[in-house]
Amino acid sequence: MTSESQRGHRVRAVGRGPKVRAVVHAATLAELIEKGYAALTVDNVAQRAGVHKTTVYRRWADRESLVVDALAEHVAADIPVPDTGAVDTDLRELARSLVGTMTSPSGQAILAAMFSDAVRLPEIADARTRVFDDRFRRAEPVITRAIERGDLPADTDPEEVLRALVAPIYFRLLISAEPVDEATADHAAALALAAARAGVLRKK
Repeated sequence: MTSESQRGHRVRAVGRGPKVRAVVHAATLAELIEKGYAALTVDNVAQRAGVHKTTVYRRWADRESLVVDALAEHVAADIPVPDTGAVDTDLRELARSLVGTMTSPSGQAILAAMFSDAVRLPEIADARTRVFDDRFRRAEPVITRAIERGDLPADTDPEEVLRALVAPIYFRLLISAEPVDEATADHAAALALAAARAGVLRKK
């Protein structure tokens, strides 16, 4: 039989810092896709990543913080913040990126983790809030730049515009189960832009 120490020697070297973070994030997402949040364990993530679980625990205190970090990083990487010079095309590109991400296999796993599992696991509901807060924070410059250019009213609330942008997309993904495609994204962008220009999405 193979001893514990022998198995430990088989853990592959993955480097330090950003490289470790990247492989652990990838392993975390892979575990989410295959098994869901409820069955995800730090041990399995470490084994899939090829690192010792102590390496994981040195960077993330628990399963929740690991999943939150992996989800936030994945969403940030998969939904880049556009800067086309025009608010209409920025919003359209932002919405299309969201649709592309959330209709992919990894996006479907993210939705399942953040919504389906959240019904039974309160800690993932908090993780969902933190992921969305991070997403809004990263995307706010799209609206801030538009205000500075005079494309939107000066008192426009960036977060409200982003909420209006994503709402029709998530409604179809999570509630109505209607098809979600680029046309959905373009329509959501047009609605958010019209509401913002009409002064509906002002700071309170």
